[in-house]
Amino acid sequence: MKSIKLLFTSLALLAFTSCDNGFEEINNNPNVPTQVSADLLLSGVLRNTINDQVNMAWGIGNIVVQHTAKIQFVNEDRYLWGEQNSVWNSVYGNMRNVQNIIDLATASNQNNYLGIALVLKSWLFSLATDAYGDIPYTDAIKAKSTGVYTPKYDTQETVYTGILTDLNKANELLGTSNEVVAGDILFGGGTGSLAKWKKLANSLRLRALMRISNKRNVGADLQAILSDNAKFPIMESNADNATLTYLAAAPNQWPLYGARVGSFDEFRASKSLVDRLSALNDPRLPVFARPVEKPSVAGKVEYVGIPNGLGDTPALNYNGGPQGVSRVGLPFACLVCSTPAPVPNAARGMVMTYAEVQFILAEAREKNLITTGSAETYYLNGIKANMDFYKSTVPAEYGIDVTPAATYYTQAGVAYTGTTQQKLEKIGTQKWVALLFNGLEAWFDWRRTGIPTVTPGPDNLNNNKVPVRFIYPRSEQSLNGQNRNEAVARQGADDLNTPVWWDK
Repeated sequence: MKSIKLLFTSLALLAFTSCDNGFEEINNNPNVPTQVSADLLLSGVLRNTINDQVNMAWGIGNIVVQHTAKIQFVNEDRYLWGEQNSVWNSVYGNMRNVQNIIDLATASNQNNYLGIALVLKSWLFSLATDAYGDIPYTDAIKAKSTGVYTPKYDTQETVYTGILTDLNKANELLGTSNEVVAGDILFGGGTGSLAKWKKLANSLRLRALMRISNKRNVGADLQAILSDNAKFPIMESNADNATLTYLAAAPNQWPLYGARVGSFDEFRASKSLVDRLSALNDPRLPVFARPVEKPSVAGKVEYVGIPNGLGDTPALNYNGGPQGVSRVGLPFACLVCSTPAPVPNAARGMVMTYAEVQFILAEAREKNLITTGSAETYYLNGIKANMDFYKSTVPAEYGIDVTPAATYYTQAGVAYTGTTQQKLEKIGTQKWVALLFNGLEAWFDWRRTGIPTVTPGPDNLNNNKVPVRFIYPRSEQSLNGQNRNEAVARQGADDLNTPVWWDK
């Protein structure tokens, strides 16, 4: 019996030793990498975040600033928002890979990738803080590295200080190392893209400085950027636009291209947009809206926008029903939303454009925050840049001529005349037009300036107030309750009507 027991013991030990020998090598799949390179991470982050921008614009951004309105399922248009977690999920979900790029680039002394990652970090956190106010920032994305699972919320002022610091650092880093940037689907990669990333970094600094200009004296910082173009280059033409060009074939088409026709057609051109552009005989109107299918006079090309904030029944029946209301413009349409089918990559995913930069400078100059240049020149440059952008992107087969009449710039509603306030209103209104489909940026800017006028619809459910922030995700109450509660106590009630720091 002892011999049998010894035999079984020996066999067991032999089997165990055999199984353990080379175990790690056998179970290591050479086709599944354990570490991803910065270029692969970069392309994914750019695609995900910019697509999220498009979807945010479509679902809520265009609605709240009255570029578009809804004829069905109108809760968004009536400010019955509840949780709006798309920004939170997009920013913190994608920041994991942005932080991975930062870590990889720092370890490898790849300053170009590090600079790009800092630009993306700054842009993403600006979206989150502008939407919610105080947010996890300093301690964010540290669960894996340092075990911080309940990050504190930083004040918005602290967040903006960090954003401006990182954008300045990005400008200093870009172009100071030799690695060739790949995976850059925004600017094309290679050495040629670095100049555009630097321009984006400094242009985003201009945006951030103007955002907080009601809380901090930013004139010296703005002027410092403009006074040294060699050190702080900014966007100089539409060629510098940070806009993603989509592909004609799946899977990287315009995000709305695969939308259901019913879902797409819930959204229509807003009366606010159509009326303002019609009053100016603005050639961009056919870009943003389509003629109604049943005009008031047979054969007439007619654009009719729907008022924002109507209840379900009046919205669906407005002007005789859906065929009497303009659909969203063909460049932004889905595959089954038009005959013939729209071009799948006509529209762009926007981060920032040269037109926006010019409007920022026009406002800054009109307010004497800067001494460089002419407010009127910046303003006219912004309008022309936005029109030229659509001239170059709208397919010829659409038959849309985005060329303004000779009198466009001299008419009372456009000419740079009037009081300072009237001039600022013209700048703000043209900027509002140019920010269409740029995520939530038009809403952020409207909250700061109040331009143009946005009037809650007659059936709104927010006591005749336009929302000025998103509420925090409910999950934060259970997963990070103490820090969330401290932020609420500091900032104010966690509702749609509590302004963020720069808006107070």
